[in-house]
Amino acid sequence: MTKQRKLIHQIICMSPMHLSAEEIYFEAKKLCPSIAVGTVYRNLNLMAEEGQIMKIEFPGQPVRFDKNTIPHEHFFCTDCGQLFDLNIKGIKELIEAQSGMTVQGYSLSVRCQCQNCNTAKSAV
Repeated sequence: MTKQRKLIHQIICMSPMHLSAEEIYFEAKKLCPSIAVGTVYRNLNLMAEEGQIMKIEFPGQPVRFDKNTIPHEHFFCTDCGQLFDLNIKGIKELIEAQSGMTVQGYSLSVRCQCQNCNTAKSAV
């Protein structure tokens, strides 16, 4: 693993959030000023292809990256744009039981209004 890839992976693993490539690039640039944006994008795509990180895509939003590669779901707040993990136990089995098909993989993303945005709107 190259020095740059190691740095990019550390940034993703240390973040409590699902960062975009741009956010990862800005963090990497602080620690390695010579890193190129193309290096960040290339390494992110390679790491996602190799299963080291998860790529999360929402229409109209920048691609985000997740350190957790175990299949899980996500909440996306349509107000603030934050992405949250959502773990629904047994969803694969439920889908299989109701469809009669064998699930080989899935991506489930739920658009919502997060608790902070909901509280802020209630206070107004």
